[in-house]
Amino acid sequence: MADSRKTPLLALGSWAFSFGPFAEHPWEFDRVCHFTAAAGYDGVEINGFRPHPHHREYAAPERVAALRAMMRDSGVAPAAYAPDFASFPPGDVPEASYLSEVDAARAFCERMEIRLLRVDTVSPPDPLAHDAYERRFDQLVATWTAAAERCARSGVTLVWEFEPGFWLNRPSEVVRLVEAVNHRSFRLLFDSSHAHTGAVAGARQGPEPELLRGGEVEYARLLEPYLGHLHLIDSDGSLHDDETSAHLPFGTGRVDFPPLLQALRPAIDSLEWWGVDFCFCPTTEADAPKGVPFVRALAHDLQAALR
Repeated sequence: MADSRKTPLLALGSWAFSFGPFAEHPWEFDRVCHFTAAAGYDGVEINGFRPHPHHREYAAPERVAALRAMMRDSGVAPAAYAPDFASFPPGDVPEASYLSEVDAARAFCERMEIRLLRVDTVSPPDPLAHDAYERRFDQLVATWTAAAERCARSGVTLVWEFEPGFWLNRPSEVVRLVEAVNHRSFRLLFDSSHAHTGAVAGARQGPEPELLRGGEVEYARLLEPYLGHLHLIDSDGSLHDDETSAHLPFGTGRVDFPPLLQALRPAIDSLEWWGVDFCFCPTTEADAPKGVPFVRALAHDLQAALR
Protein backbone atom coordinates (compact mmCIF):
# COMPACT_ATOMS: atom_id res chain seq x y z
CA MET A 1 0.00 0.00 0.00
CA ALA A 2 1.30 3.45 -0.89
CA ASP A 3 2.32 5.78 1.93
CA SER A 4 -0.29 8.54 2.16
CA ARG A 5 1.92 10.91 4.17
CA LYS A 6 2.64 14.21 2.46
CA THR A 7 6.13 15.61 2.08
CA PRO A 8 6.36 18.64 4.38
CA LEU A 9 6.69 22.11 2.93
CA LEU A 10 9.83 23.96 4.02
CA ALA A 11 9.86 27.51 5.36
CA LEU A 12 12.72 29.82 6.30
CA GLY A 13 12.32 32.24 9.21
CA SER A 14 12.78 35.80 7.98
CA TRP A 15 14.31 36.78 11.35
CA ALA A 16 17.51 35.15 10.10
CA PHE A 17 18.09 38.37 8.15
CA SER A 18 16.99 40.73 10.94
CA PHE A 19 18.68 39.65 14.18
CA GLY A 20 22.24 39.05 15.31
CA PRO A 21 24.79 39.84 12.58
CA PHE A 22 22.04 41.38 10.41
CA ALA A 23 20.60 43.65 13.12
CA GLU A 24 22.36 46.84 11.99
CA HIS A 25 21.43 46.33 8.35
CA PRO A 26 18.40 44.03 8.16
CA TRP A 27 17.26 42.85 4.77
CA GLU A 28 14.01 44.26 3.47
CA PHE A 29 11.24 41.67 3.53
CA ASP A 30 10.82 41.48 -0.24
CA ARG A 31 14.53 40.70 -0.59
CA VAL A 32 14.13 37.89 1.97
CA CYS A 33 11.20 36.45 0.03
CA HIS A 34 13.04 36.45 -3.29
CA PHE A 35 16.14 34.90 -1.70
CA THR A 36 14.07 32.22 0.05
CA ALA A 37 12.30 31.19 -3.15
CA ALA A 38 15.56 31.09 -5.09
CA ALA A 39 17.07 28.90 -2.36
CA GLY A 40 14.32 26.33 -2.89
CA TYR A 41 12.07 26.93 0.12
CA ASP A 42 8.30 26.84 -0.20
CA GLY A 43 7.51 29.56 2.30
CA VAL A 44 8.58 32.15 4.83
CA GLU A 45 7.85 32.38 8.53
CA ILE A 46 7.24 36.09 8.95
CA ASN A 47 9.27 37.91 11.58
CA GLY A 48 6.94 40.53 13.06
CA PHE A 49 9.79 42.80 14.14
CA ARG A 50 10.17 45.87 11.95
CA PRO A 51 11.25 46.39 9.19
CA HIS A 52 9.52 43.09 8.45
CA PRO A 53 5.70 43.05 8.53
CA HIS A 54 4.24 44.12 11.88
CA HIS A 55 0.60 43.24 12.58
CA ARG A 56 -0.32 46.79 13.62
CA GLU A 57 0.73 48.10 10.20
CA TYR A 58 -1.30 45.63 8.15
CA ALA A 59 -4.89 46.33 9.14
CA ALA A 60 -5.75 48.08 5.87
CA PRO A 61 -6.94 45.62 3.19
CA GLU A 62 -4.83 47.25 0.49
CA ARG A 63 -1.63 46.79 2.49
CA VAL A 64 -2.41 43.14 3.13
CA ALA A 65 -3.25 42.61 -0.53
CA ALA A 66 0.06 44.14 -1.57
CA LEU A 67 1.98 41.93 0.88
CA ARG A 68 0.20 38.80 -0.29
CA ALA A 69 0.84 39.70 -3.91
CA MET A 70 4.53 40.36 -3.29
CA MET A 71 4.99 37.00 -1.58
CA ARG A 72 3.02 35.17 -4.25
CA ASP A 73 4.99 36.81 -7.05
CA SER A 74 8.23 35.97 -5.23
CA GLY A 75 7.22 32.31 -5.16
CA VAL A 76 6.76 31.79 -1.42
CA ALA A 77 3.77 31.31 0.87
CA PRO A 78 3.35 32.67 4.42
CA ALA A 79 3.90 29.70 6.74
CA ALA A 80 3.75 31.24 10.23
CA TYR A 81 3.88 34.55 12.06
CA ALA A 82 6.24 35.44 14.93
CA PRO A 83 4.99 38.79 16.27
CA ASP A 84 6.93 41.37 18.24
CA PHE A 85 5.52 40.88 21.74
CA ALA A 86 8.74 42.02 23.44
CA SER A 87 6.89 44.70 25.42
CA PHE A 88 4.17 42.28 26.52
CA PRO A 89 5.57 39.47 28.72
CA PRO A 90 2.43 37.37 29.22
CA GLY A 91 3.24 36.40 32.79
CA ASP A 92 3.74 40.00 33.90
CA VAL A 93 1.59 42.47 31.93
CA PRO A 94 -2.18 42.81 32.44
CA GLU A 95 -4.01 40.09 30.57
CA ALA A 96 -6.06 42.63 28.61
CA SER A 97 -2.89 44.24 27.23
CA TYR A 98 -1.53 40.93 26.02
CA LEU A 99 -4.83 39.83 24.52
CA SER A 100 -5.13 43.10 22.62
CA GLU A 101 -1.85 42.28 20.88
CA VAL A 102 -2.96 38.71 20.29
CA ASP A 103 -6.16 39.95 18.68
CA ALA A 104 -4.22 42.22 16.35
CA ALA A 105 -1.75 39.45 15.50
CA ARG A 106 -4.42 36.82 14.85
CA ALA A 107 -6.32 39.30 12.66
CA PHE A 108 -3.14 39.64 10.61
CA CYS A 109 -2.93 35.84 10.45
CA GLU A 110 -6.53 35.68 9.20
CA ARG A 111 -5.82 38.18 6.44
CA MET A 112 -2.66 36.36 5.41
CA GLU A 113 -4.22 32.86 5.77
CA ILE A 114 -1.60 31.90 8.36
CA ARG A 115 -2.44 29.13 10.81
CA LEU A 116 0.53 29.31 13.22
CA LEU A 117 1.22 32.15 15.67
CA ARG A 118 4.55 31.83 17.50
CA VAL A 119 4.99 33.16 21.07
CA ASP A 120 7.43 32.94 23.98
CA THR A 121 7.40 33.94 27.64
CA VAL A 122 9.50 37.09 26.89
CA SER A 123 10.79 37.25 30.51
CA PRO A 124 14.41 36.21 31.12
CA PRO A 125 15.09 33.03 33.12
CA ASP A 126 16.13 34.87 36.27
CA PRO A 127 15.60 33.14 39.64
CA LEU A 128 12.31 33.89 41.40
CA ALA A 129 11.13 33.28 44.94
CA HIS A 130 8.63 30.43 45.12
CA ASP A 131 5.55 32.62 45.63
CA ALA A 132 6.53 35.03 42.86
CA TYR A 133 7.22 32.10 40.54
CA GLU A 134 3.82 30.55 41.18
CA ARG A 135 2.01 33.87 40.74
CA ARG A 136 3.69 34.44 37.40
CA PHE A 137 3.06 30.85 36.36
CA ASP A 138 -0.66 31.09 37.17
CA GLN A 139 -0.98 34.37 35.29
CA LEU A 140 0.83 32.90 32.29
CA VAL A 141 -1.49 29.90 32.23
CA ALA A 142 -4.58 32.11 32.43
CA THR A 143 -3.31 34.52 29.77
CA TRP A 144 -2.23 31.86 27.28
CA THR A 145 -5.44 29.89 27.82
CA ALA A 146 -7.47 32.99 26.97
CA ALA A 147 -5.19 33.72 24.01
CA ALA A 148 -5.55 30.16 22.70
CA GLU A 149 -9.34 30.42 22.92
CA ARG A 150 -9.26 33.59 20.85
CA CYS A 151 -6.88 32.04 18.33
CA ALA A 152 -9.24 29.07 17.97
CA ARG A 153 -11.89 31.46 16.64
CA SER A 154 -9.52 32.32 13.81
CA GLY A 155 -8.41 28.76 13.07
CA VAL A 156 -4.96 29.70 14.39
CA THR A 157 -2.77 27.63 16.70
CA LEU A 158 -0.68 29.44 19.31
CA VAL A 159 2.72 27.72 19.38
CA TRP A 160 5.12 28.34 22.27
CA GLU A 161 8.81 28.27 21.47
CA PHE A 162 10.63 27.38 24.68
CA GLU A 163 14.32 28.26 24.74
CA PRO A 164 17.22 28.88 27.13
CA GLY A 165 16.92 32.65 26.91
CA PHE A 166 13.40 32.85 28.31
CA TRP A 167 11.68 31.88 31.54
CA LEU A 168 10.49 28.24 31.80
CA ASN A 169 13.38 26.57 30.04
CA ARG A 170 13.61 23.26 31.96
CA PRO A 171 11.98 20.13 30.50
CA SER A 172 9.71 19.66 33.52
CA GLU A 173 8.63 23.32 33.32
CA VAL A 174 7.78 23.01 29.64
CA VAL A 175 5.60 19.96 30.27
CA ARG A 176 3.96 21.53 33.31
CA LEU A 177 3.00 24.66 31.39
CA VAL A 178 1.58 22.99 28.29
CA GLU A 179 -0.41 20.55 30.43
CA ALA A 180 -1.72 23.40 32.59
CA VAL A 181 -2.95 25.37 29.56
CA ASN A 182 -4.42 22.19 28.07
CA HIS A 183 -6.10 23.84 25.09
CA ARG A 184 -6.52 22.42 21.60
CA SER A 185 -5.16 25.65 20.07
CA PHE A 186 -2.06 25.82 22.26
CA ARG A 187 0.90 23.62 21.26
CA LEU A 188 4.68 23.51 21.46
CA LEU A 189 7.16 24.69 18.87
CA PHE A 190 10.05 22.22 19.06
CA ASP A 191 13.34 23.78 17.93
CA SER A 192 16.17 21.25 17.57
CA SER A 193 18.82 23.74 18.70
CA HIS A 194 16.90 24.85 21.79
CA ALA A 195 16.19 21.22 22.62
CA HIS A 196 19.89 20.37 22.47
CA THR A 197 21.05 23.33 24.56
CA GLY A 198 18.28 22.65 27.06
CA ALA A 199 18.59 18.87 27.42
CA VAL A 200 22.34 18.41 26.90
CA ALA A 201 23.93 21.68 28.03
CA GLY A 202 21.30 22.77 30.56
CA ALA A 203 21.87 26.30 29.31
CA ARG A 204 20.70 29.12 31.61
CA GLN A 205 19.02 26.71 34.01
CA GLY A 206 21.05 27.78 37.01
CA PRO A 207 23.52 25.84 39.18
CA GLU A 208 21.54 22.57 39.06
CA PRO A 209 20.48 22.11 35.43
CA GLU A 210 17.84 19.55 34.51
CA LEU A 211 19.67 17.40 31.97
CA LEU A 212 18.24 14.47 30.03
CA ARG A 213 20.41 11.39 29.60
CA GLY A 214 19.08 10.84 26.08
CA GLY A 215 19.65 14.47 25.10
CA GLU A 216 17.43 16.13 22.55
CA VAL A 217 16.08 12.76 21.40
CA GLU A 218 14.73 12.04 24.87
CA TYR A 219 13.36 15.59 24.96
CA ALA A 220 11.60 14.89 21.66
CA ARG A 221 9.96 11.75 23.05
CA LEU A 222 8.83 13.70 26.10
CA LEU A 223 7.26 16.52 24.10
CA GLU A 224 5.94 14.72 21.02
CA PRO A 225 2.36 14.54 22.38
CA TYR A 226 2.24 18.34 22.59
CA LEU A 227 3.99 19.29 19.36
CA GLY A 228 2.41 21.81 16.99
CA HIS A 229 5.32 23.11 14.93
CA LEU A 230 8.93 22.21 14.16
CA HIS A 231 12.14 24.20 13.65
CA LEU A 232 15.27 22.41 12.47
CA ILE A 233 18.85 23.67 12.75
CA ASP A 234 22.10 22.37 14.24
CA SER A 235 23.62 23.13 17.64
CA ASP A 236 26.80 22.49 19.61
CA GLY A 237 25.26 23.50 22.92
CA SER A 238 26.64 27.04 22.83
CA LEU A 239 24.73 30.30 23.22
CA HIS A 240 24.55 33.42 21.09
CA ASP A 241 25.76 36.40 23.15
CA ASP A 242 25.21 34.32 26.32
CA GLU A 243 21.46 34.66 25.82
CA THR A 244 19.89 31.88 23.79
CA SER A 245 20.86 28.98 21.57
CA ALA A 246 23.34 29.50 18.76
CA HIS A 247 21.90 28.19 15.50
CA LEU A 248 24.56 26.47 13.41
CA PRO A 249 24.54 25.31 9.78
CA PHE A 250 23.53 21.68 9.35
CA GLY A 251 26.42 19.29 9.84
CA THR A 252 28.50 21.62 11.99
CA GLY A 253 26.92 20.79 15.35
CA ARG A 254 25.99 17.75 17.41
CA VAL A 255 22.28 17.22 16.75
CA ASP A 256 21.56 13.69 15.50
CA PHE A 257 18.60 14.44 13.27
CA PRO A 258 17.36 10.99 12.12
CA PRO A 259 16.60 9.63 15.63
CA LEU A 260 15.31 13.06 16.66
CA LEU A 261 12.72 13.05 13.88
CA GLN A 262 11.82 9.44 14.61
CA ALA A 263 11.16 10.40 18.22
CA LEU A 264 8.85 13.21 17.13
CA ARG A 265 6.58 10.89 15.19
CA PRO A 266 3.66 10.66 14.77
CA ALA A 267 3.20 14.38 15.54
CA ILE A 268 5.34 15.65 12.67
CA ASP A 269 3.54 13.44 10.14
CA SER A 270 0.56 15.78 10.37
CA LEU A 271 2.53 19.03 10.05
CA GLU A 272 2.11 20.92 6.80
CA TRP A 273 5.24 23.01 7.39
CA TRP A 274 8.71 22.34 8.75
CA GLY A 275 10.65 25.49 9.61
CA VAL A 276 14.37 25.98 9.10
CA ASP A 277 15.79 28.48 11.59
CA PHE A 278 19.09 30.25 10.89
CA CYS A 279 18.57 32.89 13.60
CA PHE A 280 21.83 34.66 14.61
CA CYS A 281 23.84 32.70 12.03
CA PRO A 282 26.35 34.94 10.21
CA THR A 283 26.61 32.57 7.22
CA THR A 284 22.87 32.35 6.52
CA GLU A 285 23.15 33.69 2.98
CA ALA A 286 25.59 30.91 2.05
CA ASP A 287 24.21 28.10 4.21
CA ALA A 288 20.41 28.51 4.06
CA PRO A 289 20.24 27.14 0.48
CA LYS A 290 22.20 24.06 1.61
CA GLY A 291 19.54 23.44 4.25
CA VAL A 292 16.90 22.61 1.64
CA PRO A 293 18.43 19.38 0.27
CA PHE A 294 19.58 18.43 3.78
CA VAL A 295 16.10 18.66 5.31
CA ARG A 296 14.35 17.19 2.26
CA ALA A 297 16.66 14.18 2.51
CA LEU A 298 15.76 13.79 6.18
CA ALA A 299 12.04 13.88 5.33
CA HIS A 300 12.54 11.38 2.50
CA ASP A 301 14.47 8.96 4.70
CA LEU A 302 11.84 9.27 7.43
CA GLN A 303 9.09 8.28 5.02
CA ALA A 304 11.20 5.53 3.44
CA ALA A 305 11.71 3.93 6.83
CA LEU A 306 8.02 3.04 6.92
CA ARG A 307 7.85 1.40 3.53
